Amino acid sequence: VQLQASGGGLVQPGGSLRLSCVASGDRTEFGVMGWYRQAPGKERERVASISRGGNTVVADSVEGRFTISGDNRKNTIYLQMNSLIPDDTAVYYCNAGAGRINSRGRYWGQGTLVTVSN
Repeated sequence: VQLQASGGGLVQPGGSLRLSCVASGDRTEFGVMGWYRQAPGKERERVASISRGGNTVVADSVEGRFTISGDNRKNTIYLQMNSLIPDDTAVYYCNAGAGRINSRGRYWGQGTLVTVSN
């Protein structure tokens, strides 16, 4: 399984960005996909996850601001990030696996940097 993430960049506080992640390979290996992030000096944390059936889990810290969605035909997930704040600055990683929606998958994308700053 390979994951290709894109969409990061520099945005001002209050702005929006949309991340995309395309999965390729054995579809049975990525029934659950999601986004994690890691800020400098901090541990990697889950942002949101989605199952192929459409169930989602979103971290409390981004609830109401970020939305995860997916397109099964394209093997792609999206993270729409609105009302961004400086604390959202991090490298965002796409993650995929065959386990439960609350579990961390075994596959990782290359990461895309999101910087929220004036």
